Amino acid sequence: MDRLNRRHVLIVTQILAMLQSLALAMLTLTKHITIHEIICLSMFQGMINAFDMPGRQAFLVEMVEDRQDLGNAIALNSSMVNMARLVGPSLAGMVIAVSGEGACFLVDGISYLAVIASLLAMRLKPVAIKRVTASMLVQLREGWDYVAGFAPIRTILTLFALVSLMGWPFTVLMPVFASTILKGGPHTLGFLMGGVGVGALVSALSLAIRKSVLGLGRMIYIATGMFGVALIFFGLSKNFWLSLVCMLFCGFGMMQQMAASNTIIQTIVDEDKRGRVMSFYTTAFVGMAPFGSLLAGAMARAIGAPRTVMVSGACCIAGAIWFASRLNSIRKVIRPIYINLGILPEPPVNAIVQDSLGR
Repeated sequence: MDRLNRRHVLIVTQILAMLQSLALAMLTLTKHITIHEIICLSMFQGMINAFDMPGRQAFLVEMVEDRQDLGNAIALNSSMVNMARLVGPSLAGMVIAVSGEGACFLVDGISYLAVIASLLAMRLKPVAIKRVTASMLVQLREGWDYVAGFAPIRTILTLFALVSLMGWPFTVLMPVFASTILKGGPHTLGFLMGGVGVGALVSALSLAIRKSVLGLGRMIYIATGMFGVALIFFGLSKNFWLSLVCMLFCGFGMMQQMAASNTIIQTIVDEDKRGRVMSFYTTAFVGMAPFGSLLAGAMARAIGAPRTVMVSGACCIAGAIWFASRLNSIRKVIRPIYINLGILPEPPVNAIVQDSLGR
């Protein structure tokens, strides 16, 4: 991603995603769709996302002229994503009810035209792309060494991967809670998932009005701990309203941790390694979730869905405590970067002299 023009990459991925949706629409409308075509098109979409998601995260910085506004931009992006998660399924359900699944896929495919047109209409400062002779594997290794050797990014991504593996897959068990634990139906499941979305949206909006990235490190472990506690109470609950409140806190903590982690990483990462670091971020975000879903399913079969969710919450709390114990050492590394970026003021000369004398 660091070797290419990110806007051009996004234009290509959006065109390919549009073709994927249109192919799905054509197969559905002509009644030729089978499970094999669905699997192949899903794999194709997964390959597109492997380039699109890190490219989108890295390109976001190019659209923000003042680095101080980066946190607000990431939070606004998260707000739009969660608003789409809330509104999108409802609109899709209406289209399916009126015209069927094929028409829904067709509308989805056509909607990419607006995204492609927006990307083509953007007028941004040209970003110098450093021409490199090293192979892609060498650059990937360089990116891995950078992430592994830079404590702030390594620690944030480790916690992020843990939460993605152990915490987020609670959603795959939601139908079990809606039907078996809460004795409800599709509407119960819809309200619970809507609660997650509303909590995430409120969280994103609260981050959007922040004026600085300062304090986000503390917010990461607080939000992760909140998420873990909410999961434990959700596992214990047999009351719909209590479960719904737990889902609000789950969504809030989940989004707060994700957006705060993204903001700090995007702020401190070296520009020439941004694309590769965001690829590792995407791997921690998306790549760990399927394994977490398999693990959650296996644990639910062995010990039941409520205990599985409580174990997941306990793991998130343990991760939050571990991150909090590392925060002071992370701040020492990040502080010079924030000073260089103008986020923190220059220390007084007397303080520098005293530090150099070990006082």
